[in-house]
Amino acid sequence: MGAPRELPPIGSYVEVIQGRDAGLVAVVLAHEGDRFVRIADGDVRRVEKPKKKNVAHVRRIHRMAEGIAQKLAEGGRVTNAELRHAVRMLMEAQTANGQEREQGGT
Repeated sequence: MGAPRELPPIGSYVEVIQGRDAGLVAVVLAHEGDRFVRIADGDVRRVEKPKKKNVAHVRRIHRMAEGIAQKLAEGGRVTNAELRHAVRMLMEAQTANGQEREQGGT
């Protein structure tokens, strides 16, 4: 057994690397114990039934869904539309960054 992995913060983006949802980008909604997180993307995995994932099976994307993190910290509810919007914004930002690099930008 390796060293235990650190739990990604609530509101952070993760990519699933193991299981039937491999490749899915989602947001961490909750921690469960010291090994599991609950994730949802608002589309495939909805807020009403977030997926429980072992932290060893997700890769943290070092960005935060700030609005969602703040709402969850205040004890508010997050909607599926808000999650879909947050994931879409991340994907668009990553696509834009990739295109800038291809064109020689910084």
